Amino acid sequence: MGVIKIDKKKYPTLRFPEFTDDWEQCKFRDFTKISQGLQIAISERFTEPKEDRLFYITNEFLNPNSSVVYYIQDAPKSVIANKKDILMTRTGNTGKVVTGVYGAFHNNFFKISYDESKVNHLYLFYLLNSNYVQNEIRIGAGSSTIPDLKHPNFYRIKVKIPEFSEQTKIGNFFKQLDDTIALHQSKLDLLKEQKKGFLQKMFPKNGEKVPELRFWEFTDDWELRKLGELAIFSKGNGYTKNDLTEKGNPIVLYGRLYTKYETVINEVDTFVEMKDKSVVSQGNEVVVPASGETAEDISRASVVGTKGLILGGDLNIIKLNNEINSIFLALTISNGTQQKEMIKRAQGKSVVHLHNSDLKQLNLLYPNFEEQSKIGSFFKQFDEAIALHQRKLDMLKEQKKSFLQKMFA
Repeated sequence: MGVIKIDKKKYPTLRFPEFTDDWEQCKFRDFTKISQGLQIAISERFTEPKEDRLFYITNEFLNPNSSVVYYIQDAPKSVIANKKDILMTRTGNTGKVVTGVYGAFHNNFFKISYDESKVNHLYLFYLLNSNYVQNEIRIGAGSSTIPDLKHPNFYRIKVKIPEFSEQTKIGNFFKQLDDTIALHQSKLDLLKEQKKGFLQKMFPKNGEKVPELRFWEFTDDWELRKLGELAIFSKGNGYTKNDLTEKGNPIVLYGRLYTKYETVINEVDTFVEMKDKSVVSQGNEVVVPASGETAEDISRASVVGTKGLILGGDLNIIKLNNEINSIFLALTISNGTQQKEMIKRAQGKSVVHLHNSDLKQLNLLYPNFEEQSKIGSFFKQFDEAIALHQRKLDMLKEQKKSFLQKMFA
């Protein structure tokens, strides 16, 4: 599907080549009508669906991490949204646009009505999500503690609209892009769930000496020893977020262990200027955060898979002897029985700490080195597949962001 670059202000930067007519300048008041929803007290909402109840569309619906679902009864027709209606948040997190949902909508939302013979549903949805309109919405909502978009401020936003067939093609283009993004997200989520399932089954549970799922050629019991008997322990040195630069020496920062890195760290996107007494990786060190907000945050580990990375402050560094595979150790520290033991050993209230002295006392259950290596390689392949899908997903999202900026005048 081809698009061409054009320079005239009456057109967008990118456009499908078969369209040449000027876009019409207008305001939202010229082709939309907005209405507000219904505010129902939490005490009057229901948490179970029934035939006479409608799904209640609230801000919780927009939060992918929220499991809260509400239903209400006797909603007036004016606050019922059908799947082809477009809703947009007007207060708080202003400008979030949603469509394809049936239910009664909260007073925090506008329903945006329009003439379907003149305005394409998908085009309007993506127009509202475009960089320009989103910026105008933010300006119109004001800069108070709780932004609030008033009707007049929405209606006065100026936009340019093409003829209907071009609207339809633009809308379908972005819908196809969203479908592709959703497909890659689904594949990524599936891989992560599969990895999680294997992690639960390929390490022994409480009191057991072998895992539930195992490579067929291995049958011996796993051995139990203190981690302190199998490794040398040290600390990273002296860098914080304030030391970061755009270029310089690559550095592993402790905070990224629970937000960014997978099991093996081969590349980083943080850099600093080298200081005296910096600790530099030799490869195959296992690093564990020494502090964090919760015990769960710091009860995890990664392998520094390459030489020459600076190891920043607040990192516990474990250099293993030849009995333990580094990837296997990072996996077993981050999952199952060993992780639960680390969580118990982590100490603190507002900031939780985990010291090398705690790690030395960790009871490590492990098989022979060959089995460790095979387990490590198995999960390393998972991480590589996850990283590949994540890169594809990030690229698609960036492409969409760029198209939203360039395909609306």
